[in-house]
Amino acid sequence: MEFREVLAARRMVRRYRADPVPPEVVERIARVVHRAPSAGFSQGHRLLVVTGPAARARIAECAEEFRYETAWISAAPVHMVIGVREDDYHDRYTRPDKLEDGREMEWPAPYWWVDSGAFLMLVQLAAIDAGLATGFATVPRKDELRALVGIPDDVAVVGVVTLGYPAEDAVRPADTARLRSMRRPLDDLVRYESW
Repeated sequence: MEFREVLAARRMVRRYRADPVPPEVVERIARVVHRAPSAGFSQGHRLLVVTGPAARARIAECAEEFRYETAWISAAPVHMVIGVREDDYHDRYTRPDKLEDGREMEWPAPYWWVDSGAFLMLVQLAAIDAGLATGFATVPRKDELRALVGIPDDVAVVGVVTLGYPAEDAVRPADTARLRSMRRPLDDLVRYESW
């Protein structure tokens, strides 16, 4: 699959088939963690892969699946909990080669969150390349999720990527047309040389 095809297929899906995803495919997607960008090669990304039905149902509860029209989180055969460890960034930027005037730099943005968004996109694109669909859910009940799956306190939960084979009606033409009609003109989003 060409990159432009992968990119064109990128969307959030909320309808999955029950078919399991082969473990080797799940592992191949999880391995993108080694390719994810991180400021100064801090490597603060963390990923927890969950495939057990009972645990996925509980994760869906933590993500407050009841707020959606369909039970799409629990229906996805694979959950990838994206996390980030901010301390890895501070640890890296207090090493001699990163110090500025003997101190850790002033962070112009919380790079750990920027990098976790880039990592999320890599997971999605790798899944699409493998013929899967993805969704993303925030987790309002993070403390319950931590207790459920043992996430340490120093790892911030970014959210849950759901993966699976898309259901036949995962992308409905009416939804696609509606979203296209909502798309802002490119000139509203991109400028060249000056604003």
